[in-house]
Amino acid sequence: MEFSNPFDSPQSRFFILENAASQFSLWPEHCALPDGWQVVCEPASNDECNRWLLSHWSHLQPTSFAKQGVSGE
Repeated sequence: MEFSNPFDSPQSRFFILENAASQFSLWPEHCALPDGWQVVCEPASNDECNRWLLSHWSHLQPTSFAKQGVSGE
């Protein structure tokens, strides 16, 4: 079975990317990397990426909010 969405395929591998605002994104390994993002975790399965994110991602707000003292409450 072929999957049109790489996030639906259990065989897909993903980079974890980070931008200047310290936001993260899963990015399919076979796609060109977008400008303004850098690889922080080499290609891995969706499960491995989720474990990496759980251990490394401690806040949801972009750094610009944190620097301004803006809270999400």
